[in-house]
Order: sequence, then structure tokens, then C-alpha cells
Amino acid sequence: MNAPGTTRVRFFDLLADAADPVAELRAGLAARPAAIPPKFFYDALGARLFEAICELPEYTLPRDEQAIFDRHASEIAREVGTGATLVDLGAGNCAKAERLFPLVRPAQYVAVDIAGEFLAARLAALAERHPAVELLGVAQDFTRGLVLPDAVRGGRRLLFYPGSSIGNFGPDEAAAFLRRARAACAGGHLLLGADLVKDAAELRAAYDDALGVTAAFNLNVLNAVNRALGADFTVADWRHVALFDAATGRIEMHLQARRALTVRWPGGERRFAEGERIHTENSHKYTVDGLAALLRAAGFAAVRCFTDPRGRFALALAR
Repeated sequence: MNAPGTTRVRFFDLLADAADPVAELRAGLAARPAAIPPKFFYDALGARLFEAICELPEYTLPRDEQAIFDRHASEIAREVGTGATLVDLGAGNCAKAERLFPLVRPAQYVAVDIAGEFLAARLAALAERHPAVELLGVAQDFTRGLVLPDAVRGGRRLLFYPGSSIGNFGPDEAAAFLRRARAACAGGHLLLGADLVKDAAELRAAYDDALGVTAAFNLNVLNAVNRALGADFTVADWRHVALFDAATGRIEMHLQARRALTVRWPGGERRFAEGERIHTENSHKYTVDGLAALLRAAGFAAVRCFTDPRGRFALALAR
């Protein structure tokens, strides 16, 4: 199907093929401790809040990543070549991939994201700026399975997974995801971003900023759950909590009940004690050696890692 407002974008909604979100949310809220998968962050408002997070002074990851592109984009482009199919996983507003267009000159751009409505609008705008590039949008929860439509070209592919979303996976989940990504590369390349280990206080500040934008992003997931599940969460009953787990090297995000309360939805309910938490996200941090080892274990034979000048972020180019 075509994206609204343009005939130059083909759009495929594969979310119906994913796991039942109602069943997934019920299971998560029934668990001890309760959990909400982080993919539910990215409704239309959540996607825009994440864009705002990327502008925060405490959240330096986007600038660190851009510093790598500023220094190494030409090397990356020489390795990848031109004319490949660029598959953008977690495309969001498509801005990062668009910066690659002059370098890799993709024959086809495939944007994959769980926020389908948001993605469709961004692709319509992208089509106006790049009328010569074939554009496809795919609404899909690729964290559970990466299945590309037949309309995605074969031949050389560049899978692009920037930012630090690989950190949302546990070690076994990350390994399984990267094996799927390698298969989807079809002999081409993966360009993967990962946040590196850094000072715990700095990490906590990045995930609990002074303006409260990350708190709003975390709390907004309750609105998404209310719509998907028919639940009656009240956002004001919860507070945002960011913790650093030194044993696993990860930041955890939680929502903590401000008072004892009961949340209800059709066919179920969950009582929360004051101070009880709902786990919403993990963000594992990597070393360069650890990231390279993970990619090699997933079957990538050649791995090059680029870091920003301060050694805070890494881009890995793997084949």
C-alpha cells in the first residue's frame, strides 16, 4: 500500500503478523516484577519525545555518533560501495539514514519501524527531497523477527541499525537478533551503533535529565498501554526511575508507584504496592572488544569498529 499523501512510497504494515500486543502486555503486567516491553514507547508522541531526548545536553549519544560519521563516513562508504539497498532498522524520523544518501547512493531505501503512522509521514516528506530513490516503509516489530517484504530488492544490502538500541537486548537476545540481521544482509554489510561503557553518574544523568524529557518519554508508555490494553493507568500515580546496574553494565528504566493502587483492564487487574516498580527498559553498554566479539559470534567474518574521539560510542561495520 502507499503511504498517505504520496504515490512514490510503498508502505507495508506487518504489525498484524506480530505477537498479540494485548497478550504480551497482560503477561508483562502479571509478571513479578511487572514489565512493559520498550517497543511500546514508540507511539506518535513517544517517537517525538525521543527526538527531543536526542537534543538534550545530557544525552550525548547522537553527537558522539555524528562525530564518527564526520571522521569516517568516507571510509565506510568506500567499504560499502554504492547502489545497495539500504535497510534502516528502527528508522524513526529517517534523518540518520538520509545523511548516508549522498555517500552510498542507495538504489532503494527501506525504513523499518514499529511506529507505522509516524514513519509513513516521515517517508512522505523524504520522497519530496529524494524523488529518484525508491522508498519503502515497513511497520514491523523487527525485534521479534525480521521478515522483509518481497518488494525489498535482493542483491547487496546495507542494514543500518544506528543509535544504541542493540543495548535493549540481553546478551542472548542480542546474539539471536544479530544472526537474523546477518541473514537479512544477504552477503552485504551491517552498520551497527552501540553506546560504550562510561561513568555511572554520567549515564544516570543521560537517562534522568534535568528537564524531565526522558521521564515524560518513560511515563508516556502508560498512555500507550491504556490504548492497547484498555487499561486505566493514571500517569500522575507514577514516577520515572533510572538505575545503573554495575554487575551487568546496564542502565535500567522503571516506573515506580507513588501510592498503593490497582490498575484494571478488561478481564484482569494488578495491585501495586507503594514503591513497587514496572521495568520498562534495559540499555546495556559495550566495550569495543565485546561488541566485535558479539558480531563475530553471530557469523560476521569481517568487523571494523570506529569510535568517536572521546571513546564514548562505537559504529561497527560488519560483513
